[in-house]
Amino acid sequence: QVQLVESGGGSVPSGGSLRLSCGVSRWSPSTRCMAWFRQASGKEREGVATIDSVGNTRYADSVKGRFTISKDNAKNTLWLQMDSLKPEDTAMYYCAADQIYTGWVPRFWNNWGQGTQVTVSS
Repeated sequence: QVQLVESGGGSVPSGGSLRLSCGVSRWSPSTRCMAWFRQASGKEREGVATIDSVGNTRYADSVKGRFTISKDNAKNTLWLQMDSLKPEDTAMYYCAADQIYTGWVPRFWNNWGQGTQVTVSS
């Protein structure tokens, strides 16, 4: 069972930046594909960005050009660099992992962190 621990959330003004981190207990077949999801208050969880074992990335249209997903295998860490933040980016951000890319549907991802809160003020 892989363990994921997010950090780096906080409160920033609109236009600001944050970098989220996800510590991965160990790389394994269960972590071939990694992702960031987010869930705003009263809304469903949605996919933000994914990265696979060879570095291919995908982004939700709402964050393309502003967010960058990356990982450092040596440091057992997944990152999400968030720039030009908007109030609508306010949400709890979750790290997820699975063996294969299964799309943006949260229930198809089997490993989750506890989340880190991001708040963007206008």
